[in-house]
Amino acid sequence: MAGQTGDVVNEGRKQVTLKGRVAIVTGGGSGIGRGIALGFADQGVRVAVCGRRAELLEQTVEQIVKSGGSAMSVPADVTDRGEVERFVASVVNEWGQVDILVNNAGVSGRTPIDDPDDTRWLNILDVNLTGSYLCSKVVLPHMKEPGRIVNMSSVLGRFGVPGYAAYCTAKHGIIGFTKALALEVAGRGITVNAICPTWVDTDMARQGIEETAAILGMSAEAFRTQAVASVPIKRMAEVGEIVALTMYLCQADAASITGQVINVCGGATAGSGG
Repeated sequence: MAGQTGDVVNEGRKQVTLKGRVAIVTGGGSGIGRGIALGFADQGVRVAVCGRRAELLEQTVEQIVKSGGSAMSVPADVTDRGEVERFVASVVNEWGQVDILVNNAGVSGRTPIDDPDDTRWLNILDVNLTGSYLCSKVVLPHMKEPGRIVNMSSVLGRFGVPGYAAYCTAKHGIIGFTKALALEVAGRGITVNAICPTWVDTDMARQGIEETAAILGMSAEAFRTQAVASVPIKRMAEVGEIVALTMYLCQADAASITGQVINVCGGATAGSGG
């Protein structure tokens, strides 16, 4: 019996593959987005990346192609529906389908309520939240079972941080969007999930540390130490950990996981009800 059970499990595992699928990764030029794009390529997925910085997108594509993978990049602003439509159309024209969408594009920054300039607030909501909505809206007509959408939220979508109202609002919004969209497309065999990372060792995190440290009158290294100390496991998350979870959510094994919000936070939300 044990042998038979093992055979069934192993046979099932042989069928779990992403090879030949087509994935779109927004914000794929650096950090978590680049890591996810490279992770997909390692599994034989054809990868399309978009973002505002063409040179970084091309670097991602070059890495994939040098490793024998298939990739393309199109500079596109995820807050502009016309640019999103052109990007998705170019992917469909090239490969005929879109199986996976990772809404990773994001920006952060302080937005204290007494700041007279609303520009940063609006940009943070546009890129993080509206961008995820627009990309999903444009991609979904081309996505069939077993489609996968993974939205990048944050632990700041689980609790608030003073001075970061826009980012917290956007990331809380991603969670609500994920749950509602998951129910809307469940009958089509498409899953929608969100990932909530804590501090991840990326350029974006380093910029956030430097900005906050300057405001607090601390050195960047001192604030980094303080930030890491606030995480129960006493370290930042690694890009590879976010990549691994994203890969799993896109596998056939994860077909019953939808509408879920998964923390990758080293225990940071364990005492917050998140």
